Amino acid sequence: MSGNRPCFRKIKILTFKKLNNENMKPLNFKQLIGCCFFLFLIPNLNAQSYEPSPENLEARTWFQDARFGLFVHWGVYSILGDGEWVMNNQNISVEEYEKLPLFFNPIDFDPVEWVAMVKDAGMKYITITSRHHDGFSMFDSKATDYDIVDSTPYGKDILKMLAEECRKQGIKLFFYYSLLDWNRDDYFPRGRTGTGIAGRGEGEWEDYIAFMKAQLKELLTNYGEIGGIWFDGHWDQKDWDGKKFGAVKVNWHYDEIYGMIHQMQPQALIGNNHHIGVIEGEDFQMFEKDLPGNNTTGWGTPADQIGTVPLEVCETINGSWGFNLQDRKHKTEKELIHYLIKAASYGSNLLLNVGPMPNGKIQPKHQTSLKAMGDWLKKHGETIYGTRRGPIPPNEDFVSTQKGKTVFVHLLNPEIDVIHADEVPVRIRGIYDMKTNKKLPFRNDSFGLAIDVSTLSKDDIDTVIKIELR
Repeated sequence: MSGNRPCFRKIKILTFKKLNNENMKPLNFKQLIGCCFFLFLIPNLNAQSYEPSPENLEARTWFQDARFGLFVHWGVYSILGDGEWVMNNQNISVEEYEKLPLFFNPIDFDPVEWVAMVKDAGMKYITITSRHHDGFSMFDSKATDYDIVDSTPYGKDILKMLAEECRKQGIKLFFYYSLLDWNRDDYFPRGRTGTGIAGRGEGEWEDYIAFMKAQLKELLTNYGEIGGIWFDGHWDQKDWDGKKFGAVKVNWHYDEIYGMIHQMQPQALIGNNHHIGVIEGEDFQMFEKDLPGNNTTGWGTPADQIGTVPLEVCETINGSWGFNLQDRKHKTEKELIHYLIKAASYGSNLLLNVGPMPNGKIQPKHQTSLKAMGDWLKKHGETIYGTRRGPIPPNEDFVSTQKGKTVFVHLLNPEIDVIHADEVPVRIRGIYDMKTNKKLPFRNDSFGLAIDVSTLSKDDIDTVIKIELR
C-alpha cells in the first residue's frame, strides 16, 4: 500500500544517521539482523486492516440468505438496440455517441411495476447500472452534466425513483458503478477497450479518481441507505494475452474508495468484478457467467482464489446484458431455475440480468420467465433462501443445499434412478421425498451415499429430496 512508503523511507534515514552517530562503526551481525527485522515490521504495523462493522456483518448474512437478485443494465445504449458495449463494438466517436441522450426519454418507466415484478419473482434485491462503460450517468450528478437529468428530455432521476420504491416494498438496492470510461479525457492512461473510439483526449488520472469519488459520494448521500456498490472494469487496465490477465497498470485507490464507502455507509457491501481473489475491503465476491471455481468463459476466477466472503454469480436472461433487439439466446425457464439451484448449491447468490427497452419497459418474455421462477420459489423457496452449500458436491445430475440439520438434494436429471455420491461426512436420520414425505431407502457407508429414487414421481425441472441429519 502506498501509505507505507513514507514510513519505510523515514526508517532508512534514521538507520543511516545511526551509522554516522557511532563514528561510522559498522553494525555487528546481531545488530544488522535486528535492524532488518525492525524494517520488515514497521510497514505492517502502520498498515490499515479492514474490519467489517457489526452492521456490515449483519448485511453479509442477509445477503447470503437472500440468494436471488435482479441485475439491470440500462442506459442510453438501449436506444441502439445492440447491447451495452455498442460504443466500443461499433467504434462510435465521442461526438456522435453524445447525441444519444437527446433521444432518451423512457416515459414508460414505472418503478412500482419494476419492484412488484422483482418481488413476484422471489428476488430480494436489485443491482442497477448507475454508470456503465460509456460514461453516461443514470442519476442526477453534480460532478458531470452527462447524466439523465441534465442531458435527456426525460429529465428525471431514475435511481431516486427506484430507491424510494424499493424502500416502500422492502427490496434492497445496489448500485453498479463502472470503473472504466470511454467518454472522459481524464480516464488516462487508456485501457484495453475503447481504443477505436475517436475524440478521446488525454487528461490526468488523479482527476478521474477525484471524479469517481465525487460520484460515489453522491450515490452514498442522495439515495438513502443502499445495499452496496458493485464495481466493474478493473480488468480494463490489465494486459490480456488471451488466456490470463497481467499486472494492473494504474492505481485504482481502492483503499481510499473502499474506506470512504464503509465510513459513509458501514452496512454497504462492496464487490468488484475483477476476476481475481478478494481485495481487502471487499465484502462479497462475484463471478461472471460462471459458477464459483468454474471457467467456461475464459475469465472465471480460479477455485483457489475463492474467498470466505459471501458469493454471487451474475448471469443474463438472454445473450447480452443491455437491450439487444436481435438477441435470440433467451434461456428457458428450466435453464434459469437450474442456474438458481446450482448457484445456491455452490453457496452463492444468483444475480439475474435483464436489459430494459429504451421506453423503460422490461421485455414481456423476460417478465414471463421471472414470474415462472417466482412461482417455483413459492413452492420450493425453503430449499434456496437461507441455505448454505450442501455436503453433497454438485454435478450436472444433482446438487445439494443445507439449512441447519436439513439437507435438500435437487435431482435435476429425471432419468436418474440412484443418487450416488462419494463419502458424505454426515450422520443421516432419514431421507424423504419432499412432495409426499415418503421415506426413501438409502445406504451410507465407506462406498459412499446411495439413495434409491426409482419409485419417485419425478418432476421435469427439479425433484427435491430431504435428508434429515442426526
